[in-house]
Amino acid sequence: MSRYGDREDEVRRMLESPHPQVPADLAARAVARGTRLLHRDRAVRRALWALVVAAVLVFAVWASVDEPWQGPAETTPPVEGW
Repeated sequence: MSRYGDREDEVRRMLESPHPQVPADLAARAVARGTRLLHRDRAVRRALWALVVAAVLVFAVWASVDEPWQGPAETTPPVEGW
């Protein structure tokens, strides 16, 4: 018999066997876990946005104080005698 036939027979045996009992509070536990996951995801998203905003503010303050677009105030003197 082929492997496909073996798998098919195994699946049929599993489906014909009696199904296990489902815990009575399974739906309540699933809802509670889903709620926890949603709250955690929301908290992580808010923390990442706060980090992005803080990084933008730090960059803006640094740029306004240092003014990197101005360039250096003094340059090196020309090299003579080469």
